[in-house]
Amino acid sequence: MKAIVTGGAGFIGSHIAEALIREKHEVIVIDNLETGSKDNLPKGTKFYNVDVEDFEKINEIFNKEKPDVVFHLAAQINVRSSIENPMNDAEVNMIGAISVLEAMSRNEVKKIIFSSSAAVYGDPVFLPVSESHPLNPKSPYGLSKAGAEEYIKWYEKNKGIEYVILRYANVYGPRQGAKGEAGVIFLFANLLLQKKTPTIFGDGKQTRDFVFVDDVVSANLCALNILKNKGNKYKSKIFNIGTSTEITINELYEKLAWVIGFNPKPKNSEAVDGDIKKMVYDISLSQRELNWKPKVSLEKGLKSVVESIRAKK
Repeated sequence: MKAIVTGGAGFIGSHIAEALIREKHEVIVIDNLETGSKDNLPKGTKFYNVDVEDFEKINEIFNKEKPDVVFHLAAQINVRSSIENPMNDAEVNMIGAISVLEAMSRNEVKKIIFSSSAAVYGDPVFLPVSESHPLNPKSPYGLSKAGAEEYIKWYEKNKGIEYVILRYANVYGPRQGAKGEAGVIFLFANLLLQKKTPTIFGDGKQTRDFVFVDDVVSANLCALNILKNKGNKYKSKIFNIGTSTEITINELYEKLAWVIGFNPKPKNSEAVDGDIKKMVYDISLSQRELNWKPKVSLEKGLKSVVESIRAKK
C-alpha cells in the first residue's frame, strides 16, 4: 500500500513511517519540520516540507501521489501553547485536518487513521475512561482534537471516508523532545542525567496513563489491518490507546530517578491551566475489537528513553 503520514518527521509519526517501511509499504511524509526533524525520517520515504493547513499544496500532493491510506498525525500538541494561542492551535489541528480530509475526498482516498488524544475527555467523571465517556475538553488543544474527530465523522457519512480514530494516552519514548504531549518523561530524564533538579507542576498527585511509542505504532498497524479488510465491522470506530495503569507524576519521578541513579528532591511550581487531574484508560474495546494490547512495561520504556538520551550525549 501507499501511505501518507502527516507529521511523519515527528516523534510518533517517524516511528510509524519506519514501521510501514519495514512492512514494505510505500511511504510519503508531509511535515513542516516545526517540531519534527528530517533526521527522524527512515530511508526510503518521500518527503514534502508543507504545512497541512495549506490546502492547495496538500491537494497537489494527494493528486500526484494517490495514496491508499492516510495516517494523520500533524498537529499542534502543546496544551500550554494552545491556551496562549488558541487561534494557531485551531488553524493547525482543525483547519489542517479539514485540509487533509478535503484533499482525500477530491482525490478518492478513502481510508484515514487519526491520532487523537485523552485531552478530548477533560476531567473524567468516571475511571477508567472508556470510549463512551462524555467529551468535555479543558483546553483549546482538547477542543481542536475533538473538533477534528467530528469532521472525520462528517466526511465518513457524507464522503465515504472510512476511519479509525486512536485516542492516545500520554505517549513517550525515543525521539521525543521537550515539546509535545508527555514531554514530562523526556524533561525529567534529560535534567536528571545532567545532575539537575526537575520541576513538577502542581503537587505531583495528578495521574496519567503512559504508553510507550512502540505500542502506539502497533495500534496504528492494527488499525491499518482493519481498514484493509473489506467488510470489517470495526471500521469507522474510536479506540483508546493506553495501558490501563494509573501513576502519579510523583511516582513517575521516583521510578525515573531510580533508573538513572540520581534522586534529588524535585521542585514544585503552580499547576498548569487546562491540566487534567486524573486519567487512566479502559482499553478493553481496543483489546477486543482492534486486536491490540500494550506490551512494553513502564520500567522497560523508561530505560529505553534514558538509553536513547545517553546515546546522543
